[in-house]
This record gives sequence, structure tokens and C-alpha cells, in this order.
Amino acid sequence: MNAHDTFKSDLNRGKKVERKVLEMVRAIYPEAYIVDGYCKDGDIYIPPPEDDWVEVKYDPMSKQTGNIVIEIEFNGKPSALATTKSYRWVFFTDDEYIIASPERLKKMIEDNNLKPAKFTGRGDTCPKLAYLVKKKLVMDTAILIINA
Repeated sequence: MNAHDTFKSDLNRGKKVERKVLEMVRAIYPEAYIVDGYCKDGDIYIPPPEDDWVEVKYDPMSKQTGNIVIEIEFNGKPSALATTKSYRWVFFTDDEYIIASPERLKKMIEDNNLKPAKFTGRGDTCPKLAYLVKKKLVMDTAILIINA
């Protein structure tokens, strides 16, 4: 499988996860919807009066590595946690949905003096800078964990 096929496969799996998270969000905010295509602000929008975003991260490799990837730069430009406008991040690991706030994630990184790693992810064509955070640490920082 080439990089394009891998990206497409990962994108399709990620879209399924987004739809599942949308179901959960709609239980509280029925007007919420997935934003099609790339949107720097987030994946799911909750219209006013909330006017909030939810970022969905699918990290199936966390089962093998024990780490959650928290990106801060892609192709030399700030991204993800460094630029997020989302008030909630949802990490799906295949086993659970880990719901966190960007503020808590940033504090966790700072409090634990974590250092980012530079690598090119599977299906990516450009390098990213990201924290590889122990899943347990992210879970300890979470607002809510829902078993899959």
C-alpha cells in the first residue's frame, strides 16, 4: 500500500470515528455537525449559543505503542494543539474515547516537561512535530473516558 492509499484508508477510518463522536455530541447538542473537508478550527461544530468546536483524533497505534500522538507542527507550520480552537479533543484508541480539553493537555505537557519528536507519520508526505504521550498520562488528564 502506497502513502496515498494509506492516507485514504486512514481518512476513511477517521471519518467513521468522527460520525460516532458526532452521535455522542448530538445527545447534548442536537444541532452539531461535522465540517466537511479540512477545517483548522475542528472536526465537529456546535452552533451558537455554544459556538464551540470538537477535534477528533483517531490513534489506533496507541494500542501497540502505549502512546497518544499530540501534534503541534506539520510541514514546518504550527498545527493541531498549537493552533486549535476546539474546546474539546476526543482521542479514539479503538478501546476508548478519551475526552480532554486543550488547556489540560498543554498543562500536562508543561507539568511533565515533555519534549516533542519529529517524524513522518504513516500516510504523511511531510514531517510533523508531536508529543508522544503515555496513554495513561492522557487518561489521567481526561475530563471523561468512555469505553468503546
